[in-house]
Amino acid sequence: MADESFPVEVDQRGAVAVWTIARADRMNALSRATLRALGGLVREAVANPSIRAIVITGAGDRAFCAGADLKERQGMTDDDVRVQVELYRSELGPLDRSPKPVVAAINGVALGGGLELALVCDLRVAAPHAVLGLPETTLGIIPGAGGTQRLPRVVGEARAKEMILLARRLGAEEALAWGLVNRVSPAGVRVVDDAVAWIAPIANGAPIAQAAALEAIDRSFDTTLELGLELEKVSYDKTLVSADRREALRALAEKRKPAFTGR
Repeated sequence: MADESFPVEVDQRGAVAVWTIARADRMNALSRATLRALGGLVREAVANPSIRAIVITGAGDRAFCAGADLKERQGMTDDDVRVQVELYRSELGPLDRSPKPVVAAINGVALGGGLELALVCDLRVAAPHAVLGLPETTLGIIPGAGGTQRLPRVVGEARAKEMILLARRLGAEEALAWGLVNRVSPAGVRVVDDAVAWIAPIANGAPIAQAAALEAIDRSFDTTLELGLELEKVSYDKTLVSADRREALRALAEKRKPAFTGR
């Protein structure tokens, strides 16, 4: 059972780990304990061969995550806040670098640090009533958990500036049109259930190939096209020597589904 010392409920559905921020009374805000819990969970998941994908969601249907826990921040000094911001980087960074795909199942509002948590994820699925935004400039600050860096990479510079400078909030359908989310769940279907079903190809896929693909895509943002193509070759070679690749060829010849083992 989750509590304030470890406020994340942990479940596993087949090869998919499902982590639920269990702070519905606080709109699933990111306390220090929540950040540390997520960081610890992803470090464990990366080393767990039974997990091939991760889905993160929030408890209830009001909020995925409303951002920083402002109640916790009351009385913090400037240096205390700096420590908190660094905790976002140290504990959410492993999610960003996870070789296993991470999916945000956005079950309600995702504001401030909540949207930044979703942006750390590789894919985002939203409930029809979800609302996404980065309102920090209205509070005299800027997004401090990667929002100014990751949002432009997802929606482009102009739209990122619009969202941040105007504190623009998007509904689920507009977020889909902007490319901020990959999918909007059908009405009446729990977004976490929809997300787990939607990523079945990942859960049943080839882990080495998926990790190599994520690695190659992520490297593309930090280099020239020429060097990126060379780095892609390095990532490709990891799949070339895998048992999964040989299994895929056998399965194709035998007209059956491959059974990937992650080797």
